[in-house]
Amino acid sequence: MLNHKPNVAVICGGDSSEFVISVKSGQNVYEAIDRERFIPWLVQMKGKEWLVVENGSTIGFANKSDFSLHIGNDIHPVDFAYITIHGTPGEDGILQGYFDLLKIPYSTGSVSSSALTFNKWHCNNFLRNFGVRMAKTIKLDRGEPIDVEAITGKLGLPVFVKPNAAGSSFGVTKVKNAPDLETAVRHAWEESSEALIDQYISGTEFTCGVLKTGSKNLVFPVTEVLPKNEFFDFEAKYTPGVTEEITPARLPEKLFIECQYLSSRIYDWCGCSGIVRMDYILHNGRFYFLEVNTTPGMTATSFIPQQIRAMDKTLSEILTLVIEEKIN
Repeated sequence: MLNHKPNVAVICGGDSSEFVISVKSGQNVYEAIDRERFIPWLVQMKGKEWLVVENGSTIGFANKSDFSLHIGNDIHPVDFAYITIHGTPGEDGILQGYFDLLKIPYSTGSVSSSALTFNKWHCNNFLRNFGVRMAKTIKLDRGEPIDVEAITGKLGLPVFVKPNAAGSSFGVTKVKNAPDLETAVRHAWEESSEALIDQYISGTEFTCGVLKTGSKNLVFPVTEVLPKNEFFDFEAKYTPGVTEEITPARLPEKLFIECQYLSSRIYDWCGCSGIVRMDYILHNGRFYFLEVNTTPGMTATSFIPQQIRAMDKTLSEILTLVIEEKIN
């Protein structure tokens, strides 16, 4: 163990449309870190600007050669990186590779695990091998011809069109009419070079967090997601009152346990580490996998903090488990 109180850099921001949400997640994690055990710093990244911020003001910068934090005349080496960037470069393996080179432990899974789970197409095809149920999907690369008749012939209508590599429902459209499909695909291409067209599966959405450390396997209580909007879009995710979120979910015990078990298995299959969240649709008594979130939202109203409260634990306790597991 380190002789001094470890410096923990909470990293937020990033280069995707989720910048603002990530900053809120980072702030919430930064405030929850146990000051008795660690010295937290908030690092906001955007492109090549890596700033140390406090109370909304810049107080220093992170040196890219060794990720030390320069505050005035002081230099603070970082002992642990807590990544709360949603999207690139924190969720797709890029930052993980950088920290591997610097031998700085971090809160998420490895480069390969992050890259796999961030690419929905690769992750879906990987998990199909284990018999995980999910919607039928077609992938279109940017600029590829959009054969509306062939797509609707295979998947029917409505369909969901979404970017292959993005989050927070940016670029997602529910398409009910064939003439709208092309516009929706082009909208998804604005967020990612690949668009996914998913068969529509009716049902209720559920989500479940998992954290495994050497000493503890924590599968969080399942949350039931009831958006008042047509689907769980950006507004439904981040506007208070637009979505009813019930933790623990009102599920028969057998299904509740099944959702937790499946989440635990997916965590292992994908080589996850740290706090991860799996999303599903329950259709006719069966869970259909939607996606893995390896840097899930950590704002005060996000699912993970809700699930932690439902376990009668504090965010601070859970963060300590993540950090101590990797530092030691």
